[in-house]
Amino acid sequence: MANQRAALNLRNSLSIPKPKSTSNILAIGTDLLRNVLFLLFLLRWTRKSVLQIRGRGPFGTLIDAYTSLRRLSYAIFLRLPGVRSQVKTQIAETIQKLEIKLVPQGPGVSRFLTLPKEPWTEQQVRGELEKLGDMEHTRWEDGRVSGAVYHGEDTLIKVQVEAFQRFMVANPIHPDVFPGVRKMEAEIVAMVLALFNAPPGAAGVTTSGGTESILMACLSARQKAYTERGVTEPEIIIPDTAHAAFHKAASYFNIKLHQVACPSPNFTVSIKAVSRLINSNTILLVGSAPNFPHGLIDDIAALSRLALRRHLPLHVDCCLGSFLMPFLSRAGFPTQPFDFRLKGVTSISCDTHKYGFAPKGNSTLLYRTAALRTYQYFISPDWSGGVYGSIGIAGSRPGALIASCWASLMSVGEKGYIESCHSIVGAAKKIETAIREDPALKDDLKVMGKPLVSVVAFDSPTLNIYDIADSMSAKGWHLNALQNPPGMHVAVTLPIVKVVDKLLEDLAFVVEDEKERERVRIVEGKGKKGRARGDSAALYGVAGSLPDKSVVVQLAEGFLNTLYKA
Repeated sequence: MANQRAALNLRNSLSIPKPKSTSNILAIGTDLLRNVLFLLFLLRWTRKSVLQIRGRGPFGTLIDAYTSLRRLSYAIFLRLPGVRSQVKTQIAETIQKLEIKLVPQGPGVSRFLTLPKEPWTEQQVRGELEKLGDMEHTRWEDGRVSGAVYHGEDTLIKVQVEAFQRFMVANPIHPDVFPGVRKMEAEIVAMVLALFNAPPGAAGVTTSGGTESILMACLSARQKAYTERGVTEPEIIIPDTAHAAFHKAASYFNIKLHQVACPSPNFTVSIKAVSRLINSNTILLVGSAPNFPHGLIDDIAALSRLALRRHLPLHVDCCLGSFLMPFLSRAGFPTQPFDFRLKGVTSISCDTHKYGFAPKGNSTLLYRTAALRTYQYFISPDWSGGVYGSIGIAGSRPGALIASCWASLMSVGEKGYIESCHSIVGAAKKIETAIREDPALKDDLKVMGKPLVSVVAFDSPTLNIYDIADSMSAKGWHLNALQNPPGMHVAVTLPIVKVVDKLLEDLAFVVEDEKERERVRIVEGKGKKGRARGDSAALYGVAGSLPDKSVVVQLAEGFLNTLYKA
């Protein structure tokens, strides 16, 4: 028996253990995979949290969290059945008023919704074009519009029309068919590069406008960071006064956007705040020269030093500064460094269709090196239609616009641009001085920051600035309302130069009229600074103050839809 038990124990000890079932192995593998994924998730969000706190600071992070929670709560409130229906009704009413204002109605209005059965005669076409041109509008011809139209003089328009007509069918995508357009485009870029003191080896492109220039600058930075550093979650740091085109670029190209506050009294970007936000995903820093809202120039020199220290590209948005910024000193005005003479500046956008006086649809994007430009190219080497390449978003482009731009630059020349800079910036200085020193304005209007170029922004410590904006509209002026903080601005153009005294006269009248309304309110016991009344107040004062911007988005969508209502 003992021998049998010993043999049995020996067999048991020598027997090979049976493998675990497949289900057990799968369970272990699943648990391991789950743990690894959870660990990666935890690491990812821990890193994001650390970067958020480092970039915004503990207090700033709490403010961001509170803002998000407030926005979410208000969005939920707006979706409640009773509230949602009321908001929907009010939005529909507002859009209906907008359609009445923008879309011609009533007897005598012709609508062409299908092709004519028979071709129109030249006389018929010209007649209808004349009617369209004579439709009631804000009189930009009389200098009543801030920005929008930057020249408009008959002599230059005549040259532009002739250039446009001569190259009407030209398309720069075919440089062998239209060699003249290729030459003019290259010369436009060369002239603007020289204007911004570009180094040898610099390059550039023409675009359809400032928005495309900014989009391409952001795309180039994204592609550069991906190719050279493997960045797959790109981030851009901009002042919160930077142009909305940077927001569009972030939306189009899946880039995270960090906005840095530009608080009063300077309203320019904080370099320390920009520095804190830089991390391994940062692909581009941005500064404006000047910005659109307040016409103020960021500290480009400090941004340049920061970009060099952190080995990052720096884009300077000079779309609005255009052909004024390069000529400020020669026109006798103070300026500050902003162009390629600053070693950290790697790209600049400049609109030739603003103070370069070219027709709308013209801008330039300049790069410190030709290598940076190649990152914005699109090339498809194996397309069945042949090798396809384009410099930017568009394929076919209007050579006529390029010809008109070239003709504009050559017609005005350095002397003309210096003279226009002197006139335009001089008029802006006159507006600024009046607001700061005129007894009729200085107590109720305050200039925002220290503008050096063509835009003067101001707010009011005593009156509702949106009521002032609407009252100026009622007197035939089309000025720009601002938000965050509330304000308005005048972008001086050559047409405005001629009527700047009338602008200041009407502004003083409007301010006094609003003060009288406030005095009446006080006598009636209603208190100071009554609720704003007009369209600007409705959009910026009321809807703009809501935590959730969905109402504003719906109003904007309604406006855009109205543009295509025949």
